[in-house]
Amino acid sequence: MFWLKKVLSQLVMPIPFSILLLIIAAILWRTQRATLLRLGRVALVIAILVLVLTSQSQVSYFLADSLESQYQVNHQPITGSCVVMVLGSGNLEQSGHTAVQQLSSTALARLSEGIRQYGLGQHCTLVVSGWSGGNRPTAHATMMAQAAQELGIPKTSILVFNQPKDTIEEAYALKSMIGYKPFRLVTSATHMPRSMRIFTSLGMQPQAAPSDFIASRGYWWRLNADQLLTSQRAIHEYVGILWLQIKGLPTGNTVGLMNNLE
Repeated sequence: MFWLKKVLSQLVMPIPFSILLLIIAAILWRTQRATLLRLGRVALVIAILVLVLTSQSQVSYFLADSLESQYQVNHQPITGSCVVMVLGSGNLEQSGHTAVQQLSSTALARLSEGIRQYGLGQHCTLVVSGWSGGNRPTAHATMMAQAAQELGIPKTSILVFNQPKDTIEEAYALKSMIGYKPFRLVTSATHMPRSMRIFTSLGMQPQAAPSDFIASRGYWWRLNADQLLTSQRAIHEYVGILWLQIKGLPTGNTVGLMNNLE
């Protein structure tokens, strides 16, 4: 089910979806049948429109901001028991590089915010998570823990979850440790709405601390890969929210684009 989810989610991302349409168009054109040729032209036009629109700044901003505007940057001090959960992302493995240098930009942004949240409480535990991806010798959580130590967090204050593959498994892992106690949840701003719904569906009490904000306005006529990536990350989250609904997890009310789609 995990890999099926990954494959299906990739097929609806702008680039894979457009490539699929282009392949379909090429196959249909080879038939030389009038009806199929028209379908091929339609597939070609849709592929071009998808790439153009998702590379356009206003479209990418709308897609991402509809998610990111749901939770604001958290500056509140942490009182009482202090647990900061940083959700996993990704990293490279390059010999001779520090752990910080091997983190992806998303992982580094999340960890940086997690360390800032760690400093808002007393005697905090920093929880990092993420598996190896199935083909790396070092689990992502282990790399995050090493990076946190490089950035000044004591090893004794770090808890590593190196088995969870996705946010649902991360939620269950944390629940087994802290139960229903409040905690500070750190992840990308686009990923935060889905994450909050997952954790709260288990009866937990996450306090959102979003990071890695990517929604930005630009010139309407400028198309670039950065906006395409922003659109793709946002679409990935909407697909994830839809997947939760299919699985039957409580998802609450999603503002922005999901309301419009419904």
